[in-house]
Amino acid sequence: MNFDITEEQKMMMETARQIGERFGLDYWREKDGAKEYPHEVWQAICEAGIAGMMVPEAYGGLGLGLVDLALCIEELCKGGAGSTLSQMFMLNPVFGGVSLALYGSEAMKRDLLPGLCDGSVTFSMALTEPDAGTNSLGMKTRAEPVDGGWSISGQKIWITGVAASRKMLVVARTTQPQEGVKKTHGISLFMIDTDRAGVSHTEIDKLGTNTLPSSIVYLDRVFASHDEVIGTVDGGWPELLDILNCERIVTTSGLVGTGALALKLAVDYARERKVFNGRPIGSYQGLQFPLAQKWAELEAARLLNLKAASNFDRNLPFGSESNAAKLIASQAASAAAEQSMQVMGGMGYSKEFHAERLWRDARLFRFAPVSEEMILNYISTVNLGLPRSY
Repeated sequence: MNFDITEEQKMMMETARQIGERFGLDYWREKDGAKEYPHEVWQAICEAGIAGMMVPEAYGGLGLGLVDLALCIEELCKGGAGSTLSQMFMLNPVFGGVSLALYGSEAMKRDLLPGLCDGSVTFSMALTEPDAGTNSLGMKTRAEPVDGGWSISGQKIWITGVAASRKMLVVARTTQPQEGVKKTHGISLFMIDTDRAGVSHTEIDKLGTNTLPSSIVYLDRVFASHDEVIGTVDGGWPELLDILNCERIVTTSGLVGTGALALKLAVDYARERKVFNGRPIGSYQGLQFPLAQKWAELEAARLLNLKAASNFDRNLPFGSESNAAKLIASQAASAAAEQSMQVMGGMGYSKEFHAERLWRDARLFRFAPVSEEMILNYISTVNLGLPRSY
């Protein structure tokens, strides 16, 4: 077991750190306030080769692994973005890159992966539904066979980055549960154009992550050709899990970076702020200990997340590690941001000091992209062997 960071990784992390700091706290505060999509930072990430880090060299990428990407995401988010930037990696290198690299046809890879690398092709994924929530197997969106392909109809909710995407990974049932061998049978994945007849979407007004809009998506007899199927018809469930578990890893990387940034803001403030007898408030253990606790939790999440990424890179099971890391990181990052606000007192409630935005954005990830309760269900049944209640 080797915990060393290679010289090549250190150089990549330094590049990511420089981009993160170039588009720092003020940039993200302005984007958040204006609810503007951060095109500039994503283009800079693409130009640095980070967006295509996991894409094979034959399609314009660097041919590296998820460990490399996770390390870079930490640095990018630590520079000022916070956790919302990690969502852009969910959308593009994961929903687009992982799905295509693992399960896309050769034609799909040639057509779309170079665009992912240079930023000209962006992605979203339509999975969650209003009446199903985290019970993805209860989805009602159907894809029915028609001449030349499929007709997809249904409704999705909390779909991120729709308006800015060119391609949408749609998850639908091609066989109903009562017709299949088991309930996981009958799920299929489709990579369609976002701007296509029958696709419409409406934005949801929300608390945070304002730079990346979330939408309700309506699919009304949307045509998808046979060539737009990702993976196996009716056998998409395990393929979807591979994609979602990678989503956990990039989420956790962003949360680790967010927690580090929140702690830095708190420490910098606590070193300078003096209220009683000329002593900095950072000398009080009542402030020190909560920050130290969050540092320990974030470091534990980071190491577990890198283990998950390493397992993925080596084609080993990584679901337990990726889910557990996300559980710890989401709680620790949210608490670190809130503790940062507490250290700052009233100023922590102001937008000027940035901690409130970090908290608003990080709080989302305690129930998305998978809730902590569902992660605990997973650990209870898979790792502890307890019976399912759902």
